[in-house]
Amino acid sequence: MKKVFSLLVLVIVLSCGGQKQIIETNPDAIKKVVQNTEKAQGEIIVNNAVEIKKHINLKDIKSSLEYLASDELEGRNTGTQGIEKAAVFIENMFKENNIKPYFKTYRDTFNIGKIVGYNIVGFIEGNDAILKNEFVILGAHYDHIGTAKSVNGDVIANGANDDASGTVSVMEWAKYFAKSKTNKRSMLFTLYSAEEMGLKGSGHLAERLKKENLNLYTMINFEMVGVPRAEGAIMAYLTGFNKSNMADKLNGYGGETILGFLAQAKSYNLFQRSDNYPFYNAFKVPAHAISTFDFTNFEYYHHVDDEVDEMDFNHMTNFMNKMIPVLEGMANAPTKEIKMN
Repeated sequence: MKKVFSLLVLVIVLSCGGQKQIIETNPDAIKKVVQNTEKAQGEIIVNNAVEIKKHINLKDIKSSLEYLASDELEGRNTGTQGIEKAAVFIENMFKENNIKPYFKTYRDTFNIGKIVGYNIVGFIEGNDAILKNEFVILGAHYDHIGTAKSVNGDVIANGANDDASGTVSVMEWAKYFAKSKTNKRSMLFTLYSAEEMGLKGSGHLAERLKKENLNLYTMINFEMVGVPRAEGAIMAYLTGFNKSNMADKLNGYGGETILGFLAQAKSYNLFQRSDNYPFYNAFKVPAHAISTFDFTNFEYYHHVDDEVDEMDFNHMTNFMNKMIPVLEGMANAPTKEIKMN
């Protein structure tokens, strides 16, 4: 992209929280700002000005989550018309953003008795000739339980937090990497069905990829990230915290402590109860779940009141944007820095 450094003074417009800041500086400083901005932000426009666009915006998050957690999808139970609509929605978003299917189509199909399930798998190839042969997987489950105990006549369990919030997060990061092309390693963006039936979707995909000898570096599953933790608490936690050095490395990439330890995660065996676990079992590599639900901040688990209006979209937007340098650090580290303990 063309850059103008010959001007003695360049006005750099930085977008920050929706407001504009005007900075005046000299050519050397301009060059440094532009280089740093390109590295950190992925997209800049130079025309006597540099405008840094937001990575992920609240409007897009809200729009996607409102659809996935709408009554039209009837709770997204695996094998229903509702989850089929969710699958088509995810596929269309991938197509619109030039995210390729990893297999012949986006669908990784499996059966549970007479029920047909689909994982949706998007692929962004790495930009490094060597590192692109290694893979990072980001995942979440897009199914839910369909219906639950009636409350005021409502029986549809829309699953906004569980796990439309994680699904939308993975979709937005896929859009970001498809546009920025900042990943040296190849990335799979995987949305699972039949999680609520016992991790059947992620189990199928993990075994399939293992049989195909996928060179998996790391896997992260995002589970219930729609509500913030209490003020002063670390933003999110990592299940299986002590099984690898992932938390330490990811916090380093992010430049702050974003991920911490939650005692309940261990006592409730959350590491084994989410879609990261089949990948850990199959590949024996660092594979963890990240969540902001900590048993004190959301009371509607598998409940009809797990609705969009219970989600905190400012929190979600902040979390997704904070995770971008974290995910880039993991995708771009020159060696496999994240290791099992």
